[in-house]
Amino acid sequence: MSPARTSVAVAAVLAACTPSRRAILDPPTVLARQSWWDNRDWDWYAANIPIFESPDSDVDATYYYRWELVTKHLTYGSAETGYTFTEFLDRPSWSGAYGSISCPLGHQLYEARWLTDRRYAQDFARYWYETPGAQPRSYSNWYGDAVWALYLVQGDSAFLRRMLPHLRAQVAGWDAEHWDPAHRMYHWAGMHDGMEFNIDSRQTGDLFSGADGYRPTLNSYLYADEKAIARAAALLGDSGAARDYAARAAALKRRVEDELWDPSRTFFLHQFARAERGGIRANTRTYQSGPRAGNPHGREEIGFVPWQFDLPDSGYEAAWRFLLDTASFFSPRGPTTAERGDPLFYVSPQCCWWSGNEWPYATTQTLVALANLLDDYHQSVATKADYFRLFKTYTLDQRWKGRPYIAESANPDNGSWEGANSFYHSEHYFHSGYVDLVITGLAGLRPRPDDTLEVRPLAPDAWAYFALDRVAYHGHRIGIVWDRDGTRYHRGRGLMLFVDGRRVAAAPRLGRLAASLGAPVSLPPVDRPVNLAVNNDGTPYPRLTASFSAPTTPPFYANDGNRWYHASPANRWTAAGSGHAADWIVVDFGVARPVEQVALYFVDDGSGVRAPVRYEVERWTGSAWATIPRQRRTPPRPTGHRANRVAFPRIETPKIRVTFTHRPGASTGLTEIEAWAHTPLPLLAPAAPNHDIAYNATGVGYPEASASFTSRTDRIADVNDGRIAFTRASHNRWTAYGSRNRSDWVQIAFGARRTVRGLDLYLWGDSAGVRAPKRYAIQYWDGRGWADARVVAQTPERPATWALNAVRLEAVETDRIRVVLEHDLPAFSGITELMVWDTLP
Repeated sequence: MSPARTSVAVAAVLAACTPSRRAILDPPTVLARQSWWDNRDWDWYAANIPIFESPDSDVDATYYYRWELVTKHLTYGSAETGYTFTEFLDRPSWSGAYGSISCPLGHQLYEARWLTDRRYAQDFARYWYETPGAQPRSYSNWYGDAVWALYLVQGDSAFLRRMLPHLRAQVAGWDAEHWDPAHRMYHWAGMHDGMEFNIDSRQTGDLFSGADGYRPTLNSYLYADEKAIARAAALLGDSGAARDYAARAAALKRRVEDELWDPSRTFFLHQFARAERGGIRANTRTYQSGPRAGNPHGREEIGFVPWQFDLPDSGYEAAWRFLLDTASFFSPRGPTTAERGDPLFYVSPQCCWWSGNEWPYATTQTLVALANLLDDYHQSVATKADYFRLFKTYTLDQRWKGRPYIAESANPDNGSWEGANSFYHSEHYFHSGYVDLVITGLAGLRPRPDDTLEVRPLAPDAWAYFALDRVAYHGHRIGIVWDRDGTRYHRGRGLMLFVDGRRVAAAPRLGRLAASLGAPVSLPPVDRPVNLAVNNDGTPYPRLTASFSAPTTPPFYANDGNRWYHASPANRWTAAGSGHAADWIVVDFGVARPVEQVALYFVDDGSGVRAPVRYEVERWTGSAWATIPRQRRTPPRPTGHRANRVAFPRIETPKIRVTFTHRPGASTGLTEIEAWAHTPLPLLAPAAPNHDIAYNATGVGYPEASASFTSRTDRIADVNDGRIAFTRASHNRWTAYGSRNRSDWVQIAFGARRTVRGLDLYLWGDSAGVRAPKRYAIQYWDGRGWADARVVAQTPERPATWALNAVRLEAVETDRIRVVLEHDLPAFSGITELMVWDTLP
């Protein structure tokens, strides 16, 4: 490959000594231009994200929306794990611990690397090999490359050293699972690229996940991972490993070029690993054999992926002529996943068919690849104008009901998300990138391992200005400014680079510009306090209780490590309907814990549920509640849609209570409550007794769950494992779907006599085959038969799904208890969790 390089402008040298300490962009002013915000934590944005503006309001809106989207998926998993990111708003059954899925991890880490607080991205990078239950190879991905990309931005060599064994373990895992030593390539089916129902699988007997093969995706990803290990090893002084992995990458690159490039169709294609039906032969590319042999199509968007990692040598650029051809990939709302004219081209009305629909995941890859083509190759097939045309199409595709939005896939002709927009699942889908495209593409910041700041902007020449400010890079604060006539920012004319407020380079035109960052700086240590309130593992502690909870907004939502504020889908505890002037919520740690700060994320819908008038934060002394002294509050008054932080000198306490005084005519709600402290790990185990006497995390022994009937797709052991999951895809539930009975029962046997004072039923339903029962009864075994328990209170009175159904009993002594559910036929009943209490809060 012959990199396209131009000389650094002489003007850069002349401008290098010009100081400018003033901020280029004012975060509150820029952020206030958007009217659609859900997360309005201006302080967090100002402290953590690069601030950007351009003459294109669509680009600006999408840039900030994508940062807000990052906050919706930022998940605090556990004290030991710290932060990770989810793909979906819920945590589907195929996700790993805390909802993370390996398919988009490369995109997610490329986005998160630009956050100023290094902890977020570093925790996410650690997660895949330091968290039990993580699944780093459930889908193809470029983990090693993404970790190296994180280093290129943060410049944290100590963290890179910590990660290098994980990078090597990842490649070793791919070798063990998917390396074909005879063919000297990696193989897997498109479904594990996230591409179900692709034009290759649809030629086999398994339309969903067939066509195991050698693909441009996985092989390019492993090339990138091996290059990343070689570069990291060289930087860290392991020259032997550097040579070995560089040689491996070079050999794999040759195999991709030799085997996957089709010279007659001038494209990188899928190659089948084995013979398939219809005469498809092993080691032949799409439509090279079988019923469609000789068809001139077979191109898929994955054919651009090799350029995402600068894999091909020069000479393969002809592939790019198909990208912006409306007879091939280009469409009004994004490139298609397979080209038009293909005999299997199909735009599906529902997710997830990847034979024609626009896929943001692939569009991001194509834009990264196109930027590399423009920056790193001598070619005449594509231009900067082509880049922005595709980028603007992708920008406008991220819209729904007049505001920024993204789901799983779009109709490439009209941009509709219908059919790929599942409730409490696909909304605000984090499976693609955008902010990295703005930073490295439009603004052109090309991260490097050395102390040179280099930009190659792909912003349109027609733009009179743009600015990217407050970029954390190698321990510095970077600014990139384009101001054609100098009247927008008053820092001078042309393209300018700023390091820590000082102008270090300038040029009269948009183009490559580079300057020295100056002497290397020592990075401050990453601050890693622990959130002691979170509970994502279904364990008895930490436990939230409240003076009142609306049935559809129970407390468990408020310590699940996620925070967003919109009412649908909701992730919140509220006291709606309590009728009280004030209500409280308690975090019970189960053991004395240090606490230095409490964070409260108030929801505020404008009516009904509002931020409170005031609140009090107290600690449990062992005998009474006491106000925590010397509190410092930010902001000073309760405010919705943002963090309300209460800091104080370190205390030790087993419980924290927050009491809210409601606004007149409204109730208080929280999307999350956090309790932070700096404390060693692992944490001391809770010592308090577990009052949920049904709880059994393993499903082995007592307490034992059983049922009169269990659907073949569900598990009775899920009803008492401590995990509550209402969404369809999360699949942690018992149902009686398919039962022949009018009623069915679920029983908990304790193995010994216990006192029962109440039950909490988290009823599951899908508004179709599983609905709330008409009614239910609580029965206990009296030694001779089943007797009805005397119900003191039942909330709500009518059974409800996606809700806490709380039953309080006159206390009984028994060794087993059951819930008898009368089905609302033809639908059946379901439970995601059944808790049985010997003591009530």
